[in-house]
Amino acid sequence: MEKELTFDDLGLSPEVMASLRSMGVKRPTTVQQKTIPYLMDNYSVIAKAPTGTGKTFAFAIPILEYLNMDARFIQGLILAPTRELALQIASEIRLLGKNIKGFKVTAVIGGQSINIQKEKLDKHPQVVVATPGRLIDLVTRRMIDISNIYTLVLDEADEMLKMGFIRDVKRIISMTPQDKQMALFSATMPREIQDITWQFMEGAKEVDVMPKAEDHPDIDEYIVNCPEKDKISVITRICAKEDYTKFIVFCNTKDQASRVAKRLAHSGVSVQVLHGDISQSKRNKVMDDYRRNRFDCLVGTDVVARGIDVDDIEAVFNYDIPKENELYLHRIGRTARAGKSGAAYSLVSFIEQDRMEEIIRYTAADPATYVL
Repeated sequence: MEKELTFDDLGLSPEVMASLRSMGVKRPTTVQQKTIPYLMDNYSVIAKAPTGTGKTFAFAIPILEYLNMDARFIQGLILAPTRELALQIASEIRLLGKNIKGFKVTAVIGGQSINIQKEKLDKHPQVVVATPGRLIDLVTRRMIDISNIYTLVLDEADEMLKMGFIRDVKRIISMTPQDKQMALFSATMPREIQDITWQFMEGAKEVDVMPKAEDHPDIDEYIVNCPEKDKISVITRICAKEDYTKFIVFCNTKDQASRVAKRLAHSGVSVQVLHGDISQSKRNKVMDDYRRNRFDCLVGTDVVARGIDVDDIEAVFNYDIPKENELYLHRIGRTARAGKSGAAYSLVSFIEQDRMEEIIRYTAADPATYVL
């Protein structure tokens, strides 16, 4: 049986260790234990790992440990499929590197002013997190130089494939040094992703991580069996009973999210909605208001789930049961952040029972039945 590694075993710098302590991160997750030693030894890594298992720290810690603080070029480049995920990754890396004097990370994403992004890039960040389309735009305009990077990370590679970014990703890889280190993280390994690993990652170490209970945050998971028509009243009754004042409701579609938000507002809940049709500036405003506790309930779709990085969310509700198993872990992982505990409620109608049972089998979850 493999020895469980601690952060001490990984030989991390005092600066990174201090950041981990201040964030309440006590032990490395399975993906971190398996991946960090390879990346620290300068191997490339192909990691099959579901969301919600601590991937960001798995690639960010080695990047931070090998920064050349005297260099003025970009050393770590991370590609992410969505704007929200890119912003979240940048935020987590910023926290992780806060004790490294002079460290800067910036996100370059679509929907934001190119001039503002140029100003940030002119300050010579060591790490850049980007969505593929905006990155290519900036390279074409000669506003960013990625020709000297040490490490390239492809996060949620299968999502980038689904969103049509694979050609852009291959183009970006070709713009970076041949001898760079690469880390590819993907929940699934479809043929097109395997092609990238064969073409660009010869000799890479492979890591396969199934979700483990101990990798999950301290979340009490519940199933609430109820008809579709009663789901709004179930949410309001649970929140009243448990005294929740900061919670998220997830829906599978934009239309459903808008409908649910209206019905919750009609029930007296202070609520805002977040989905892919809402402009980036409005999304930023909603998230800022949410962090400042200006409303209680955020209703959203999975497109925006990856950008919801708020420390004090008390509960998550799956109004619709997610269509993919990994999305369940990603949704419930919005609560119980920064060492806090939380609760997740899946509202399961009769026709959703089979889907929920499949999620339980995949994630090894053990939800209790919640009785109102």
